[in-house]
Amino acid sequence: ASKLLIPLAFGTLMGGTMTLIGTPANILISEAMIDFNLPSFAFFDYIYLGLPILLGGMVYMVVLGQRLLPDRDHTHKLQQANTEEHFELNERFFTLRIPQDSLLAGHSLAESRIGSALKLSVIGIRRDAELQLAPSPTLSLQANDELIVLGRSDWLQELYGGQQIDLQSHHKANGEWTRSVLANMITEDVTVLETRLPRGSKLIGKSIRDVNFRQNYQGNVVAILGEKRRFRTGLQNIVLREGEGLLVHVDRKLIPQLAQSPDLEILHEDVSLIPYVEDRIMEVVIPNQSSLIGKSLAESKLADAFGLSVLAIEREDMVQLVPEARTEVQAGDRLIVEGLQADVLLLKALSGLEISSEEPPALEQLESEHVGFVEVVLSPHSDLTGKTLKEIHFREKYGLNVLAIWRNGKSTRSNLRDFKLRLGDSLLIYGHRDKIRLLSTEEDFLVLSDNLPAEPRHDKSRLATLIMGAVVISAGIGLLPIAIAALAGAVLMVLTRCMDMEDAYASINWQSVFLIAGMLPLGIAMQTSGAAEYLAEQVVTLTSPYGSTALLAGMLLLTLLASQVMPNSVVAVLMAPVAINTASGLGISPQALAMVVAIGASSPFLSPVGHASNILIMGPGSYRFSDFIKVGLPLTLIIIAITLLLLPVFWPL
Repeated sequence: ASKLLIPLAFGTLMGGTMTLIGTPANILISEAMIDFNLPSFAFFDYIYLGLPILLGGMVYMVVLGQRLLPDRDHTHKLQQANTEEHFELNERFFTLRIPQDSLLAGHSLAESRIGSALKLSVIGIRRDAELQLAPSPTLSLQANDELIVLGRSDWLQELYGGQQIDLQSHHKANGEWTRSVLANMITEDVTVLETRLPRGSKLIGKSIRDVNFRQNYQGNVVAILGEKRRFRTGLQNIVLREGEGLLVHVDRKLIPQLAQSPDLEILHEDVSLIPYVEDRIMEVVIPNQSSLIGKSLAESKLADAFGLSVLAIEREDMVQLVPEARTEVQAGDRLIVEGLQADVLLLKALSGLEISSEEPPALEQLESEHVGFVEVVLSPHSDLTGKTLKEIHFREKYGLNVLAIWRNGKSTRSNLRDFKLRLGDSLLIYGHRDKIRLLSTEEDFLVLSDNLPAEPRHDKSRLATLIMGAVVISAGIGLLPIAIAALAGAVLMVLTRCMDMEDAYASINWQSVFLIAGMLPLGIAMQTSGAAEYLAEQVVTLTSPYGSTALLAGMLLLTLLASQVMPNSVVAVLMAPVAINTASGLGISPQALAMVVAIGASSPFLSPVGHASNILIMGPGSYRFSDFIKVGLPLTLIIIAITLLLLPVFWPL
């Protein structure tokens, strides 16, 4: 893949320089010519330079470029063993066995908290010599089950070190203890607020865990109250809705800060906490051998993994109410927690899991007709950039496991739930193939697999080809303006059922539409404010002493550098007025300088972030930033040479 994907991406970029509709930059530059009352470029005017550039690029890639390409084995046939080596999975597979008397028996896989607490992905369960692949989260565990897991065993090894927390039992025999504890939760310094999620709140559509409520709002949510639903357990994972109320146990001095937050509307203090949490208040002790000692409450994962909210910490003669998330746990601490006793017992049950000495199954044994691995990359048009798998609820939404993420030549296999996604990331996915097919229909992901059956509409292929040909020919010979020809072609595609309106809407890159719409006023502002004229003067001042060729080279170099870090449509909008003002100031051909901008804007060969094509191949090709510079620099120099040599021939200065 590393030998093929850069030539593929560079080929698409060079091909875009050949026609008016090859790239948005060409259309925008042609429109800029019209705005300046100049004749615009015709459909095939770009081919005079575009075709020599494409041919020169092909010769370069065959003769020299292929030798500069990295040789990194990264095949997408994931059933082969090199996938295990590429994502470095072999050292992370191991087998866990559920003991005969384990409390996990009878609980579902999701209830076991193996994923959230131990950060392990369960990809198979061996039961009675039968291997169940990609088990459902609702599958009930049984004693002696062998779990095939992927991840690090660190957390499990810590659990082996001793009992993490010791559940005290005196509250079960004495309800007065619970009520006295709750009474102490309401003091001059601490209270319970009933709040509501107003319209526009950033909390709507997210869970308590997603927004790190404890850390960001310095309070504990002890209940979620809605008109049609009320929750007292599992609060961390419940997706919040507009208008729902949150009972928050909080320090009084933080109330003014909460009152200013647009995400929460404070209704009133609510001391009627007892009916909601009376049966879920517990006291746990941190034993001397607990591995939680020295960790903060946030690091302990008591809330994230087990849904336990720490309401107070009793330490010697001191009581700390509503402790901060960064508060460290010490030996002998008595924690007043709100949650389910079963969740506390599950923590103890996890420490009883046994690491089997048996070798886990080979990678090929974990695939079947219905279950398998697939590699997925983040689409260049995805809005998931900067979000974590936990925030987008990937596991819950798609029912698939992300086993590893490949970025910048390195594989990450731990803490993937909190891993912020970036463009170019390559995700190794495992699960049922029907769910993978469902994922392939999402606009945010591109599934890299030859196993997913494509469903082209062959019965309409000839008609679609004829319509496309008619658009190109009518615009190419000047029969219709490209805007009219393209729009008519799109309408005909829908009317003739080559595509439906849903497909038509889905195919529009709205991000590009709004980006261009937003940048056009900036281009106008540069022209009307004199900024374009000023830049033109600077270019002329620097290059005019060296002749017209130097002027072309300077304008081309400026546009080329800008295109490495900015979308080509933005570069075109910004640079077209500069080029035309420069031409008018010197009395030379504005078409020549406008064509220079078109070539420069479509040549982002030195950077992976200059164009969506480059971003898309980063993960699958195992490329690094330096690979684009190494392969793209000679090609850029060739393009500069071809442009400076041939442009005066077709557009004399």
